[in-house]
Amino acid sequence: MMQSNALPTIDDVVSAAERLAGVAVRTPLISSSRLDEITGGRVFLKPEPLQRTGSFKFRGAYNRISRIPADQRAGGVVACSSGNHAQGVAAAASLMGMRSVIVMPKDAPEMKRARTIAFGGEVVQYDRERDDRDAIAGAIAAERGAVFVPPYDDFHIIAGQGTVGLEIAEDLAARGLAPDVVVANASGGGLVSGIALAVKDRFPEARVMTAEPAGFDDHARSFRSGGRERNNRASGSICDALLAATPGRLTFEISSRIVGEGVSATDEEVARAVAFAFEELKIVVEPGGAVALAAVLAGRLDLTGKVAAIVLSGGNVDGSTFARCLAAA
Repeated sequence: MMQSNALPTIDDVVSAAERLAGVAVRTPLISSSRLDEITGGRVFLKPEPLQRTGSFKFRGAYNRISRIPADQRAGGVVACSSGNHAQGVAAAASLMGMRSVIVMPKDAPEMKRARTIAFGGEVVQYDRERDDRDAIAGAIAAERGAVFVPPYDDFHIIAGQGTVGLEIAEDLAARGLAPDVVVANASGGGLVSGIALAVKDRFPEARVMTAEPAGFDDHARSFRSGGRERNNRASGSICDALLAATPGRLTFEISSRIVGEGVSATDEEVARAVAFAFEELKIVVEPGGAVALAAVLAGRLDLTGKVAAIVLSGGNVDGSTFARCLAAA
């Protein structure tokens, strides 16, 4: 295993892709004439709702868990998550014949909790506003001898999520295109930092950007200040998957160097993006997975004459939230 302060490189992303081959889904790049018409550019979408467990999180979870030495697997794994990392960890652990315990907020969507259990995970709930999830997970790990699998601030997690960017770069190159802009949703930053490693290696001039819910734009504020800023609240957005308190230490060390800019979108704009993805693309996207698309549709980025790749990072949305998004659009 790598040291906790090590940073992955493009070689580690390539290694993760090799490990994930035949296990994770290589999701396609899709386009929409309607989206091109709206933006005036060529916009490609990376639909991770089609990924195993319904989000990109499976990539990092499997890359991390599959590298746990055999003599450390008996106690299983423990993780903290509002739902997508939870499902990825539970599914990856099951594939490796290991037990998993997930520390999950009480306000996480019921569908995500139920699916985590269905993938083989044991769920322990906590209160976002009052409880320390890391302390809970640490106590479980100590008691059971379990290996903690972080949601984003981990060498192999970042490398695994970077395979999203590797596929984007390879598929655009196969079309004879170079991306001007790549936008990925950000919570702790594992996805966007991993994507940036892969995209910037192939296309150094490409801009890689974060997309975050309005009021939870800690990455964008951190890029401006040069330090890791914190959000002043832990809940209050329909984007439950993107409510980390602050960028990760390792992820920000990467993203502050090769990302460095971000956009945000309101809950209302996100709801419209969820509806757009369903109506125009026939893809179910959860609110947290649609923020980058929402920012594009809201005109936060000038894509006129540009090639852009937008990551739809997950599709694990409960029926009632999905219906509200469609009704609000």
